[in-house]
Amino acid sequence: MDKTNVLSLIEQLDDEIDNLEESLAPLVKTALSETASKLPLLDKAKLYVLVTYAIESILFSYLRLNGVQARAHPVFTELTRVKQYFEKIKLVENPVGKRENLSVDKGAASRIIKAGLSGNDKYDLEKAERQAKERARAHIKFEQLSERMKQEEISKKRKADNNTVSSTSDSESD
Repeated sequence: MDKTNVLSLIEQLDDEIDNLEESLAPLVKTALSETASKLPLLDKAKLYVLVTYAIESILFSYLRLNGVQARAHPVFTELTRVKQYFEKIKLVENPVGKRENLSVDKGAASRIIKAGLSGNDKYDLEKAERQAKERARAHIKFEQLSERMKQEEISKKRKADNNTVSSTSDSESD
């Protein structure tokens, strides 16, 4: 490696460490439990997992820098376990994946709503009125259809009678 390249990398590392110290200052000044107590439950879980991951990552990096087979070390197992906690938190934050296959059971929803509204006299009265109106409309429609069918049958009979009379009169005139 070139000396200027190494120097620029060291300067960049120094800048990044300064940024890291500045970002971590609020966490380092107060106890972790005090900081976590001010957070909602999900954010508290994120904080604890992130701190654990940071510590385990530093240990993992230290082992690798000292030539130890870090992947065979128990620290690597702990890192894997902490990553699983990240996944669990993601699932809690975004449960969309599980909801794709869900559908509304309309029958069950209807039963739940009916059970919840039972005993509500106003609702029961409105429901009874709606059902009575629907029955009345259905009965009127049935009567209209019956009348129309009777009219069609009568007109078919008349046409048949007219055709019979006209064919009889045509044959007599011959």
